This record gives sequence, C-alpha cells and structure tokens, in this order.
Amino acid sequence: MSEQTSFEITQKQLDECVELLKLDPGVHAILRMPMREIHVSLPVRMDDGSLKVFQGYRVQYNNAKGPTKGGIRFHPDKTIDNIRAQAAWMTWKCALLDLPLGGAGGGILCNPKEMSRGELERLSRAYIDQLSDFIGPEKDIPAPDVYTDPQVMAWMMDEYFKINRANHFGVITGKPLAIGGSIGRTDAAARGAMYAIREAAQVHGLDLTKATVAVQGYGNAGYFAALLASTLYGCKVIAASDTHGGIFNENGLDAEAIRKQKSMTGSVVGLPNTEPITNEELLELKVDILIPAALENVITETNAPRIKATILAELSNGPTTPEADAILLKKGVHQIPDFLCNAGGVTVSYFEMVQNAYMYYWDKELVHSRLDKKMTSSYNAVHNTATRFNIDMRKAAYAVAVMRVVEAMKCRGWI
Repeated sequence: MSEQTSFEITQKQLDECVELLKLDPGVHAILRMPMREIHVSLPVRMDDGSLKVFQGYRVQYNNAKGPTKGGIRFHPDKTIDNIRAQAAWMTWKCALLDLPLGGAGGGILCNPKEMSRGELERLSRAYIDQLSDFIGPEKDIPAPDVYTDPQVMAWMMDEYFKINRANHFGVITGKPLAIGGSIGRTDAAARGAMYAIREAAQVHGLDLTKATVAVQGYGNAGYFAALLASTLYGCKVIAASDTHGGIFNENGLDAEAIRKQKSMTGSVVGLPNTEPITNEELLELKVDILIPAALENVITETNAPRIKATILAELSNGPTTPEADAILLKKGVHQIPDFLCNAGGVTVSYFEMVQNAYMYYWDKELVHSRLDKKMTSSYNAVHNTATRFNIDMRKAAYAVAVMRVVEAMKCRGWI
C-alpha cells in the first residue's frame, strides 16, 4: 500500500468527523476541498546573473469565519498537496481556537539553504508581486512557516506596501517588532503547547515537576518546547533529536546547551555527556510526555504499538497517521492533536493583527495571559467533547472545529 499524502490524511480525518456529525453530503463536499488555489511562476535573477524560475502556491481553503490565515514555506520538497493539507489544518485550527479567521497555506519550491539573502529577498518580493491582488488584511494574511522568518515577512510586507502605496501592517504577521510584530510570537507555538500539556497533566494526575520529556525535532518549536517544559513546569527533558540523530541522558538535558551544540555543529548529536539514539528510538522511549516537533507521519501503525508515552503532544503538523491514532487510543495514550497543540502560533499572529489594527501594542504578560486563556478554553472544549461522546481527542477537536465552520457557512447562506 502506497504511503498516504498529508492532504489525504486530512481528508480521511475530516471524513470520520463528518460521519460522526452526520453532515449533509453537500456540506461535506464543500469542506473537503479548498475554495481557491493560486499557482504562480516566479522569475528571479540569481547572484551569478542567471535567471531561475521558481514555482509558488497559495491555497485559500475556507473563509466562512473570516479572512484566511496561514504560513508560507520555502522548501524543495513541499508540493501543492502539502500546502493543501497546511491550509486545511489551519482552517480547523482557527475555528477550534474560535478566531475570526479561515485557513490558508502557501509556499515556494526552493532550497533556501543554497540561496543568498539577496536571492531570498528577490524571491520573497516576486511572490508578493504575483499574489498582491489575492492577499490583504481583509482577504488573506500570510505568516512565517518552514524556512521563513521575520525578515522574509518584512520583505514581503514592504513589497505589498510598494504595490498598494499604503501601510497595511496587518497584511503579514510574524513581522519584526520594529515594524508591527507582536511580543511573544517567537515562542508562541511551544508556549501554547505547554498550556495544553498542563491541562492534560491535570486530567491524568501527572505531576509535571517529576515528568520526563522527549522532543523529536529541535528546530525553533522544539527548542522552545524543551526550554519551557523545564522553566515553566520543572519537567526533565531526557532526549532530543534532529534530522541527523538524537541524544539521551536519563539525568536530564539543558535546552540552551542543546541549542548551542546545534548552532555550532549543525546538529544536536555529539553534545557532551549524552548517549546517541536514533529518531526512531526517541519516539519509543518510556517518557511521560512525547513531543514530535518535526516531520509529518512519524508515528504510524508500525511503531505506534511501541509508543510508551502518557501524553503525546503533537507540536508538528500531522505527525500521527489515522491508523496509528486507533492503536494509541487502545493503548491509553492521551493525544493532544496537532491543530490544538500547535495553535499558539496562529493565536498570537491573530493578536498581532489586532494590535496592528488599532496601533496599540501589548506587553508580554498580556500576550501570555490571553494565549493561556485561549489554549485552556480550547483544550477543555475538546476534552469535554471527547468525554461526552466517548471519542478520541482528535475526533473531538475536529467535531468542535468543523461545527463552528458549518455554523458560519449556514449564517452566511452558503448551505
């Protein structure tokens, strides 16, 4: 059997939710596919004088609840199918957090690791040149994602300003603080996950000060997850990994030391006083909290029987296949599904839009407290739904999110 694509997995998860909710087939058909896809070719002059044409995409999935919102990825392997999945997950994520936004996703097929900053700037501006008619604070608001950062967002925002001859700061989120970014955006996804983990720990009677944690994927989100797990709650991080492999120390790891090791060498591997382990071994460690923060489809029906974590906090998008979900449910693993667990990023992006709109900026404590409130209420809505209908947390998250989108569609007269 061929491996399922990310979008096929999102559709299968939606199908199960629709069956549970007994929705009309026409409504199902609307929810199952993006409302709009934009494909663009981007000619860019490279540093050596050659002209190279890149392919870019923007998928606007559903805007029933408001303007669409979603990240932009620079990646050599990200296909339109990945971006469709990204846009679908963002739709459910915004609805689950009860944000007045729909879902979108975008990307450019490129290898940013092989490009200069000048080439990346020209590529970023070319993307906005092609998409400026389709984005805006009341249409579609991009944000950073894989291999994009605040500087890329700044270039894109500036290009939009030049085309429209006006400063619309809310057209892009994830911007530098100097030009309308929000305090608390950098660690928002991981911080939101920590608030959800705290709620899950209370449900299971888990003392976080004695909890062990393993983090698979030590990028921005993984680093902040390790840091906040230890500094906020006193958890002991015993394993971490990246694409090159992993490290383990049963006595605990220091998040900053791991970050410095990766910064100096390009990998977490080789940190003094640690044992090497593989990514596969990390996923199967006996820990209280397992945090996949990297790739899609890393927990499958093959390795799910060997997962020993009490709480599986899905900080990355789509780390668990539907077949693995069923196995984990039988094993009693408590999953915090991806579009709940990692929703802190889009929530603080929404806060950034609000601050841009009335040109008054919040302090760190206010951002954190409002993020905590959103994540806590969303976790409780999902957990209460799961308990009420005796379903797993992912189905419950879909049920809450999909019904909110359907209600908006009904109010607007779409169905």
